Amino acid sequence: MKIKRKIEIAVISDVHLGTYGCHAKHLLTYLNSIEPKKLVLNGDIVDIWQFSKRYFPKSHLKVIKKIMDMSSDGVDIIYITGNHDEMLRKFSNTTIGNISIVDKLVLELNGKKAWFFHGDVFDVSIQNAKWLAKLGGYGYDLLTLLNRLVNWYLEKQGKERYSLSKKIKNGVKSAVKYINDYEKVISDLAIENGYDYVVCGHIHQPKMEYKENKYGKTMYLNSGDWVENFTALEYQFNRWKIYNYNKDKFAPFYVDEDIENLEVKDLIAAITIVEQQEKGNKKSK
Repeated sequence: MKIKRKIEIAVISDVHLGTYGCHAKHLLTYLNSIEPKKLVLNGDIVDIWQFSKRYFPKSHLKVIKKIMDMSSDGVDIIYITGNHDEMLRKFSNTTIGNISIVDKLVLELNGKKAWFFHGDVFDVSIQNAKWLAKLGGYGYDLLTLLNRLVNWYLEKQGKERYSLSKKIKNGVKSAVKYINDYEKVISDLAIENGYDYVVCGHIHQPKMEYKENKYGKTMYLNSGDWVENFTALEYQFNRWKIYNYNKDKFAPFYVDEDIENLEVKDLIAAITIVEQQEKGNKKSK
């Protein structure tokens, strides 16, 4: 029996369930390897923008089922809404059992304040031209599908994986400037409001770095994504670190056998258990 790593907080974002780019099996392997007290889902977990009834494989359902099971086991699940799952914002400040839906979150960690949000509110392209951003999302999804085919061939040949989107981002000056501006705006605002940590996602660029201006400093943290980077943030022993699936030296935790044959009815049963848990909590109050 494999021993799961106990951590205080795990943060994942930009999973994009329901798209071809999502690597749900990698995420399942990660979730099976940890035992967090809190799991922060920092936006774009389900991609409602590009959701299609034609494509939502079992591995994507398994991720949802796994999160439900973690909730039933007492893990505090905090779902922070993003732009690709913005429909959930109408349910902000709703709590069902151990699952809560919010737009932002502030936690005190060993006397320091941590500010969590997805980050799309600071993206001008999202706010001023949503239709263009959505169009770009479809193009990105097509690119990641092509990238998966390329990497499948490379792995068959025993060669290293290759990221087309990273190559494009790193080669376009405007993209690099956009990322730098995004990080600066968020960090400056965190410093202005006295936050020691600012934790976001959205731009699919995992990072942990101190940012400083003349008014102070903060630690900027980005959880990356499960489309190309396969990263998460972890907080334990009063320290943050970036978890990278591709660099994990531990023995792999495979997908739970009991959910290998998951059907939609099993997912509904898991949701029902969470709802019953919430009713029980209300009666006991």
